[in-house]
Amino acid sequence: MSQGIPFADAGIYRLTEECALVQSVDFFTPVVDDPYLFGQIAAANALSDVYAVGGKPLTALNLVSFPSCMLDNEVLAAILLGGAEKVAEAGAVIVGGHSIEDEEPKYGIAVTGIVNPHKMVSTVGCQSGDILVLTKPLGTGLLTTALKREILSETDIDAAIKGMASLNDKAATAMMEVGVSASTDVTGFALMGHALEMAEASNVCLVFKAAALPAYPRAMEMAKKGTVPGGSFRNRTFYLPRVDGADDLAPEIMNLFADPQTSGGLLIAVSSGKVSKLVNKLKASGTGAFVIGGVEKEPGGRIRIG
Repeated sequence: MSQGIPFADAGIYRLTEECALVQSVDFFTPVVDDPYLFGQIAAANALSDVYAVGGKPLTALNLVSFPSCMLDNEVLAAILLGGAEKVAEAGAVIVGGHSIEDEEPKYGIAVTGIVNPHKMVSTVGCQSGDILVLTKPLGTGLLTTALKREILSETDIDAAIKGMASLNDKAATAMMEVGVSASTDVTGFALMGHALEMAEASNVCLVFKAAALPAYPRAMEMAKKGTVPGGSFRNRTFYLPRVDGADDLAPEIMNLFADPQTSGGLLIAVSSGKVSKLVNKLKASGTGAFVIGGVEKEPGGRIRIG
């Protein structure tokens, strides 16, 4: 299970020379008010780990905590419908699940997929000279925090909601067709944390251009106001000692760089000779393609931003 793959995005269990199981699980409390959209986002988020390694999801199990004495069952039905439709969009099937009574709603799925172990992509493999491509903008943590604090409405963060609910399937297909060095999906540990995992796994230095970091509409506004989720501070505490250049960043850039993402995009390292092909394929499929930095040999296991 993921043996020999540091910071793996999913559990990998080899069945045959050509086929391995890919398994992952994720669930969380609502990030939006609409229960149907919450179900879609939670499912897309959980499926992302399978796509990060270039796998194909096959089955899913629902994980549900719900206060049935406090909320109408129609809310639960809407959450499950959103999740089911997103799983179906991924070409997978919900085969069951488990629910418990809880004071706060929580929803997610456990996913099983397959991948060819000889073709799968992992956090290992970044090479000096590679280019870093991100497939979704940043800022979902900032925006959903603003939503919870009633600073913004769901209409204000519509672009981010659509982004969170979108699958990383097309991005995965593009990177597998092109052939890339390494990949990971960007979620709760923020771009900062997931990039560091890739840097450590590959023993290289990932270098980011602060001005190139993409953000959802209104995200930088919230970053400047300091509407920062608690996870951002935890990310800084744990990861900043291995980040060079952070002291020179504007506060809003740091807020974006450390922002915990929900259902974020893929961070892909690709050789300079293939980057144009990858970007073109991503854009042709309707997926974002943001060139945000590159890979250097030293110092290994660190990242730099400037």
